[in-house]
Amino acid sequence: MVNIFKAPHRRLNPLTNEWLLVSPQRTERPWQGQIEKTVEEYRPAYDPGCYLCPGNARAGDNRNPDYEGPFVFDNDFPALLPGSESAEDRTHPLFQSQSERGICRVVCFSPRHDWTLAHMPVPDIRRVVDVWAEQTADLAEQFEWMRYVQVFENKGAMMGCSNPHPHGQIWATEHLPREIDKEDKAQRAFYEARGRTMVAEILGEERRRTERLVYENAHWTIIVPFWAVWPFEVMLIANRPVQMIEELDDTEREALADALSALTIRYDNLFQTSFPYSMGFHQAPVNTGEQPHWHLHAHFYPPLLRSATVKKHMVGYEMLATPQRDITAEAAAARLRERAGERYA
Repeated sequence: MVNIFKAPHRRLNPLTNEWLLVSPQRTERPWQGQIEKTVEEYRPAYDPGCYLCPGNARAGDNRNPDYEGPFVFDNDFPALLPGSESAEDRTHPLFQSQSERGICRVVCFSPRHDWTLAHMPVPDIRRVVDVWAEQTADLAEQFEWMRYVQVFENKGAMMGCSNPHPHGQIWATEHLPREIDKEDKAQRAFYEARGRTMVAEILGEERRRTERLVYENAHWTIIVPFWAVWPFEVMLIANRPVQMIEELDDTEREALADALSALTIRYDNLFQTSFPYSMGFHQAPVNTGEQPHWHLHAHFYPPLLRSATVKKHMVGYEMLATPQRDITAEAAAARLRERAGERYA
């Protein structure tokens, strides 16, 4: 039997049916290389030049209100439009196009320009959770043609974020996005065969093994998944198999805010930097009836590898063949567990 902690091997992601190459023999210990600290960039609580701060002008004649909590608005430069012109082309089976309607919204998490989720008090994060739930329900109800609501955040310039003000986005689409379509098919097949959600099975096994656990409270569990591609990738999983953010009860929303705080603080503490990532919630499709095979969870994909300045790149073999990692998921989980407590700064 292959020793997965020492020998090269493949791991399967059951949510997408895709494989990952793991090469633990390339490092004899969980971590190598100099850890470089960066001086945290100073940002004021309010920036008069920021188009997301309260009271400031945005594109065109738009101006933000003097908001005191989360603030939502339709993206001034949306990637999707609710009434796009037809783009159908099926004249050749190898060159097809299809129209895609959608809505893009921006969610400012806080009026504080200098904060991130890692800085925010848990009650303030809870208000963001409520907005995510409200927006999901509102979009699904307002647009019957809508099939998916993607809640996500790109944090940090390294992840292409154009504004450091704490914010995320919501894109709602007419069709299932590619990653959702893969997860939908895999979860449906598992549920039909086993009578329980795939994510519940993953969660139960991870809690039994414990080696990839990062944090847990009464309602949420954070793990580095067995098949993680990014060095410090995690999954945030609802302990109860709910399908949508809006279905979370009051205590589950409080616990989600707590888990988000615990995770983002650990990320920042890892290299003593404002840790970049892309994250998003995977919830059930909307306006399609009951989806009992779906189990609410979120993915965090951070790029940092060895320090605040050394990034993991997908190049060469990974772009042309299969994603690969050296540090194991188990070692990454251990490092994140150790970074509990107050945010370093």
